[in-house]
Amino acid sequence: MEMVRCTEGGFIHVAGDPEACFSPSCNLRAGVHLLHTSALLHPSSLHLQLHSSNMEALGGYPSKPPSSRARVVSLILTVTLCISSLYLLHAKLFRTRKHVDFYSFQVKDTKGRSVSLDKYRGKVSLVVNVASHSEQTEQNYRDLQELHRALGSTHFTVLAFPCAQYGDTEPGTGRDAEAFARSSYAVTFPFFDMIKIMGSEAEPAFRFLTDSVRQIPKWNFWKFLVSAEGQVLRVWKPEEPMEEIRKEVTALVREIILKKRHEL
Repeated sequence: MEMVRCTEGGFIHVAGDPEACFSPSCNLRAGVHLLHTSALLHPSSLHLQLHSSNMEALGGYPSKPPSSRARVVSLILTVTLCISSLYLLHAKLFRTRKHVDFYSFQVKDTKGRSVSLDKYRGKVSLVVNVASHSEQTEQNYRDLQELHRALGSTHFTVLAFPCAQYGDTEPGTGRDAEAFARSSYAVTFPFFDMIKIMGSEAEPAFRFLTDSVRQIPKWNFWKFLVSAEGQVLRVWKPEEPMEEIRKEVTALVREIILKKRHEL
């Protein structure tokens, strides 16, 4: 085995362990000698060693440029993300713009089916939180049905929303409340499913009413007057006389009729 003399004393093996000499300068010269010897014996290996050394000095082999397929996939993902963001933004803006009046909401009927209140647009509505077993139940149901019958269903309607948040005055379901009112007082106006008026789970459509008048019903049979355009005009408490309500509702219905005649 070939030996290289160390100028600081000692020898190192060319093909042996370079740590045989602990002098940095000796190891460097030995490495150059070793490289020169290897180049004479295996010229091709020298190129590989130099290439490897250069790559190690640069911190590793350079990564391959992304393929055209990878670029296409990246572009598709970027476009998809942008479209999704725009869709969510549009949906948020649409929801905000959608609920600008009472008739823009959807509620549940007594069978649990989704119903758009837009079917009542163009009519004056009296929206009431009803109850089956309140001390005011009989008188209110009779008055509401009389008003609904007198003004007709073409330009006016009563909309009844049962609520169980006022004691035990409405213990059943929305369907139970409807069946009780129809069998006991022969009411013909629309009923909807049981709702909540107070708290974080309040029905959005009814929250729109209470936010509009800045009052939340403290008991059953509060009456919210809604115009033909879906705007909340005012609210009456249960103890207020029905005759006052009748006058205002009648005046609004007359305006609708005169407007339609004028358009003809």
